[in-house]
Parts: sequence; C-alpha cells; structure tokens
Amino acid sequence: MGLRAGLIGLGAMGRNHARVLSGLDGVDLVGIVEPNGPGSVPTYGAAVLDSVADLIARGVDYAVVACPTALHEPVGLALAEAGVAALIEKPLAHTVEAAQRLVTAFEANGLVAGVGHIERYNPSLQHLRTRLENGELGEVYQVVTRRQGPFPARIADVGVVKDLATHDIDLTAWVTNRDYRSISARTVTKSGRPHEDMVTAVGELTGGIMVNHLVNWLSPFKERSTVVTGERGCFVADTLTADLTFYANGIAATEWEAIRAFRGVSEGDMTRFAIAKREPLLVEHERFRDAVLGKDAEIVTLREGLRTVQVAAAMLGSAESGQTVTTLAR
Repeated sequence: MGLRAGLIGLGAMGRNHARVLSGLDGVDLVGIVEPNGPGSVPTYGAAVLDSVADLIARGVDYAVVACPTALHEPVGLALAEAGVAALIEKPLAHTVEAAQRLVTAFEANGLVAGVGHIERYNPSLQHLRTRLENGELGEVYQVVTRRQGPFPARIADVGVVKDLATHDIDLTAWVTNRDYRSISARTVTKSGRPHEDMVTAVGELTGGIMVNHLVNWLSPFKERSTVVTGERGCFVADTLTADLTFYANGIAATEWEAIRAFRGVSEGDMTRFAIAKREPLLVEHERFRDAVLGKDAEIVTLREGLRTVQVAAAMLGSAESGQTVTTLAR
C-alpha cells in the first residue's frame, strides 16, 4: 500500500499532475477535487469530489494544489490544519501576505510542503546548476532569461509576472545560489485584460551578479532561454528542448593589433552536452514523494516560494512606481 495522494484542480496543469500521480511508484491517487466535474478529462480511477473537506476525509497523506492562484491560501490552510502535506503549484500565493501565512501554517504543524516550480527539474537547468557549483564558469557575471510565447487560454486570474516571470525568478536564484538584491521593471498591458501582458526587468543579485528578464505572452513564437555569462564563457540552457550548450572564451592568440589591444574575450569552442532528458514533472513528483516519506530529497520549499512571490511583488511595484526596488536583500 503506497502513499495516499489527492489532487485539487483539473485545469491545464492539474490534468498533467493527475497523469503523473496515477502512474507514480509508491503512490495511490485516491481523490480529485473538481467542483465542476471532470468533463472529458481522465481521472485514472480516482474518485471525483466536490470539496477539499471531502478529500481530507479520505485520509490522504498529501495533496497537490493545482487550483487558481487566488485559492491557494484557503486550500493550503485547510490542508495544513488537517495535517496533510502539500505540493502547491507556483506561484505559492497571490500576495506576499498570503504566502507568508501558508509558510507559517505548514511550519507550525511540522508538515512537508513544497512549491511546483517545475523549471528547476528541467534537465538543462539541473546540469547547469551542477556545472556552476563545480566552478566550470568561474565567476558568474550575468543571468539573462527570455520567456516568450502566445497568450495561454488557461490563465484568468494573474498577469504575466505571477504566471511566467516567477519561473525565471526562482530558477535564477536557484542556479546561482544567490538572492535578489534589487529589481527595476516595466510592464505593458495590450490584451484588454486587467493584468500585464509583458514585463522587462533588470536587477542585481547578491555578489553583484546582473540579471535581465524578458517575459511576455504576446509573441507568436515560443522561447525559453536562460543564458549565464561568466569568467570562462557562457552557458545557454533551452528549457523547451532541454539542451545545454557551453560557449568557451577563446584562448587563441591574435596578431591583429587593434583586436589584441581589447582586453575582452573572443570566440572559443562550443560544446553541446548530451544529457538524459526525463520529464521534469515526473522528477518533481518523485522528489516530493520521497520528501513525504522522510527521505533526503530536494524540493522547492515554501520559504523559497515565498521569496519568489516577494520578488514578483517588487517587480510589479517597480513597474507601477517607475522606481528601482532596492529593499530586497535579506
């Protein structure tokens, strides 16, 4: 008999969670909360329930929260009060205050809880972090991310900052093992909705690393790129294809005086790494299952999720005020 798991929400992301949970070793998906009914969405034999209370009554060990962001707080607090561990989809909550209340509730009850920042489990970023930790880039100078694509019909309650930019905030802090010190952002709203559709942001991490984020859902093509530039070259991670490429600084001597006088870098070797490509969502679920079982497993903690919500709020605050937010360093 495995862990008893539940799922709350059968939207675009919830359907993927259901698929992975239904085949996850050591886990039984026993209930799915979807008040509107499953429609044509597969439920993999799990009971479809009307409320979180009904799910809790089934005696679940943990639950995956994949309902709209504004509901994360009340759903999460109900699970924490009932002693149920939770994997909450990103962002952790719709406000900093709500995220803090979730952190407090789960910590007070000594429960395992995590945030579904799935990009951390992308093979390209997993390998990038390992190589940065091993010092292969030397000193890190800058992280640039680009996340562009068409408007996702699944989104109704938040703008591009909380929906998409939170991916880049989390992965940037994680791959560099640094925290945000300041952020300056600008947004535009073009779709006729009340939320922002595009954001461009520049900032600084602790240690002086520069960051730049370009995020929108106004582009007709999809792009998911993370570029880390440093002392020895540049890593480029494409999280759409899970490819990781390294562009080394050139070391070949040049006899051209005008170029030789420039104390910069030149083109060197390019290496595209062959890496195993497992589905990030499956890896995320395996890690969280293991954490619930008390094993040493790397998950995105609620405190890390809270920090991402704080940076996202600062990004929106900067865009509204036109000022750089410099109160981020902890």
